Amino acid sequence: MGEFLQQFLSCLGGITCLIFLAKCVRLLKYFSPLVWSTVPESFFRSMGEWAVITGSGDGIGKAYSFELARRGLNIVLISRTLTKMQKVASEIEQSTGRKVKIIQADFTRRNVYNDIEESLQGLEIGILVNNVGMIPSPFPARFLNGPENDEDLINCNIFSVTKMTRMILKQMVSRQKGLILNLSSAAGTFVCPLYAVYSASKAFVYSFSKALQAEYKGKGIIIQALTPCGVSTPMSNWAKTSLFIKSAEDFARQSLEYVTFGDETCGSLAHEFLVRFMKCIPAWILHSDRLQETVLVKFTENAKKNRKST
Repeated sequence: MGEFLQQFLSCLGGITCLIFLAKCVRLLKYFSPLVWSTVPESFFRSMGEWAVITGSGDGIGKAYSFELARRGLNIVLISRTLTKMQKVASEIEQSTGRKVKIIQADFTRRNVYNDIEESLQGLEIGILVNNVGMIPSPFPARFLNGPENDEDLINCNIFSVTKMTRMILKQMVSRQKGLILNLSSAAGTFVCPLYAVYSASKAFVYSFSKALQAEYKGKGIIIQALTPCGVSTPMSNWAKTSLFIKSAEDFARQSLEYVTFGDETCGSLAHEFLVRFMKCIPAWILHSDRLQETVLVKFTENAKKNRKST
């Protein structure tokens, strides 16, 4: 019995070391774009002629639109605010010379998809970026104290990803190539109190994307869940950029270097380190009442200071 236990523990230790080594190797891959481009210059254009980006009037969606246009694709902008898209389209056309098509749609509504599909007819779509999303409130709150906009959030964060993917994946399968980037969030990779509905909606995007990649990777299609931490966008009230808070432009540019790295990525080296650190913190600490109360108090104090300064 003692010999068996010793062999079992040795085997378990070896497996643990191998898993740790595999994680270290995976993390080391994220350093490579700092030295050389990990994706051939022709890669994105080889997927197809057009890229479709939802929520492309500003923030991350706008950044992806510019970045993919620079890499040789024509762009379809889909968003709610027409004036913003018109400005983005003009800037892209003037700076890159690529074609831009505009589709106005409010993704909090479920009746927009027939019009979108009709507008996309005849386009060879090689890339889809499911970026559109919303957060109930930029401030943390317990579920019953937050705004009651659950239906809008589910339509925008979950239904839009499902419908747009179903719409465009069909032609990708027929051509045996394509790239779908689904914007989840680090908050969708673990339970996140005080942002319960938002976190759960991003967990759907995370799981949905990974499942689809398992289903369709054999057909030459890349489907990747992006799980960033902080990005300076209207959703984050244009948070000040830092080591761990990326500008939308930096995030889009860096994340495109990681599209061949597997079914999920944080999109930046700094975020990979931060997420791994967060996952090392025991759940009982993150879920404790004391921590939640501290977070709520801090955000309330900051909100009061901001109101006074304005």
